Amino acid sequence: MPLPSALTPKPQRGRPRDPERVRRILEAAQKHFSEHGLERASVDAIAADAGVSKMTVYSNFGSKEGLFQAVVHDRTATVVTGVPGVEALDPGQPEKALMAIGDRFLELTRGDDALGTLRSVYGVAGAQPEVCCAFYKDGPERFNGELATYLRRAHLAGTLRVRNPIQAADLFLSMFLGSGHFRGLLMLERPDARENRALLREAVRVFMAAFGG
Repeated sequence: MPLPSALTPKPQRGRPRDPERVRRILEAAQKHFSEHGLERASVDAIAADAGVSKMTVYSNFGSKEGLFQAVVHDRTATVVTGVPGVEALDPGQPEKALMAIGDRFLELTRGDDALGTLRSVYGVAGAQPEVCCAFYKDGPERFNGELATYLRRAHLAGTLRVRNPIQAADLFLSMFLGSGHFRGLLMLERPDARENRALLREAVRVFMAAFGG
């Protein structure tokens, strides 16, 4: 998915951007924004951790807000990598497909990258609407759309009865955003692999009971 124009760093004159240096800046910024939020994060500290000058950060991203926008986009693109494409899912085997999608979604919602990005985005809600919109479109909306597309195919194949695929996709994914997800957001002890697997099996069972063909 292309980066929305509002979040695209303005081209800089002079030498072309060094991809490795940009990567170091983004990784350092992700750490500081996750730990301190946008307002309290220090560009000086980010630059020091990345091994670059403060001016280099500004020449690549324009401002601390521009750097934050780039980090949110980069992290969102990273965590949704590997989302099962609809073409790879068999509409004749919805239970198997839902297990694969649910497993990936659980991995994302329990992962440090996704949780750190969520905390950062929640911290600027209202103040940075363009960041929140881009995060939503690149992350939750994209994942929900992938699942809805599959559900339409399964409905046409007769293996599921889904009148509203978007709503059904939302219901399925919402089953993974309960106490375990909140524990992760609050930096409390997260569910272990056994708990996640039990939740996955139960979510698929409930969904199939409601929408099975």
